[in-house]
Amino acid sequence: MSRRNAKDAFGLRPVEGLREDSGSMSGRLQDKIAIVFGAGSVGPGWGNGKATATTFAREGAHVVCVDSNRAAAEETVAIISGEGNLATAALCDVTKSAEVKAVVDATISAHGRIDVLHNNVGYATMGGPIELSEDEWRRTIDLNVTGCFLACKHALPHMLARRSGAIVNVSSIAAIRWTGYPYAAYYAAKAAVNNFTMGLALQYAGDGIRANAIMPGLMNTPLIHQQISGQYEDADEMVRARDAACPMGRMGTAWDIAKAALFLASDEAAYITGVSLPVDGGLSFRSA
Repeated sequence: MSRRNAKDAFGLRPVEGLREDSGSMSGRLQDKIAIVFGAGSVGPGWGNGKATATTFAREGAHVVCVDSNRAAAEETVAIISGEGNLATAALCDVTKSAEVKAVVDATISAHGRIDVLHNNVGYATMGGPIELSEDEWRRTIDLNVTGCFLACKHALPHMLARRSGAIVNVSSIAAIRWTGYPYAAYYAAKAAVNNFTMGLALQYAGDGIRANAIMPGLMNTPLIHQQISGQYEDADEMVRARDAACPMGRMGTAWDIAKAALFLASDEAAYITGVSLPVDGGLSFRSA
């Protein structure tokens, strides 16, 4: 499936402004084996996981593109393969241990190792403690936190055996501040991702394994059109409001996250672990 016919695959119109990055590549992940959980996109355009998987592949990695939507995972693989790079697709619900283990086991069987583990799956459910049902709370925590835990649970033994590996978890600036949206479970979940990452980093620092998190700010990806747009009169109003809220006057893109993930996954970050890196155009430092 090509990028050109993405609209047919999802039945949605493309999101404006989500253009492909055209930056030069230099082989920073050459011959690495990377698993990207959440490598598909929820609609036309470039989500964080899709852009990261593509960037990893362009930098020389063989990428296992994992998603709960097989068509989305296969679309990312088609893009990567169409550029002459290496990727395979896998279907997985990250909240189910057996399915996560199956992806890890298949990767080890095919490649013998896992060099990079990228946990991108996340979801924001609107509502505070009064509005949220208990099931919605648990589902949000599971998607954002338990998914990271299960991926690490099953991948870490293989990294430990080789005393080598880089883990990159996608958090959010919602982990450290109010973002303007009433999503209590998301705030709690992303704060947990940050501290989970810190714990991983220090526990395994002497074992050749690094763990870092990325905290995206207000990003212009297909996901916000699915999850956030209902808070506004229409999508255009949402984009204008979110652009205006950013110190740089615009939201970030999936490629901003992908480049940060590439750095943290690469040997260029060999002495960086336990960091929760804001990628937000300065938003996390704005007081009002």
